[in-house]
Amino acid sequence: MIYLLDVDALIGLAVIEHAHRPRVTAWLATLDPKRDTLGSCSITELGLIRILSLPMGANFEIPEAQSALARLKATSIIPFTFFSDELGAESLPKWIKTSKQTTDGHLLELAKAHKALLATCDPKIPGAFLIPA
Repeated sequence: MIYLLDVDALIGLAVIEHAHRPRVTAWLATLDPKRDTLGSCSITELGLIRILSLPMGANFEIPEAQSALARLKATSIIPFTFFSDELGAESLPKWIKTSKQTTDGHLLELAKAHKALLATCDPKIPGAFLIPA
């Protein structure tokens, strides 16, 4: 199976102190590197870079955050792939009702376009794969 990690799942994988870290790493331990693939995209990668570069985050300089992401992808036991994104706003699912749902909806549709599942810790995303608690 191919899983597109949402921003929180990617941060949970990258940041040891993140609240979702135990949940995400426990789930990854159940995956098979011969059958499963993790995905990222511009939105999720930029979200990680943003968090890593915040003063209350890791306070990395942008190049340090980019290097941390590259290391994470290169050293992951489960292989990573990058999802290109050519979806426009017209592809948002019909369940989107608020501005806070737009990115989740877009990521869900992007995962579907790549025949993948959106992997998240957020139970409020209809049709996404909920990473087990």
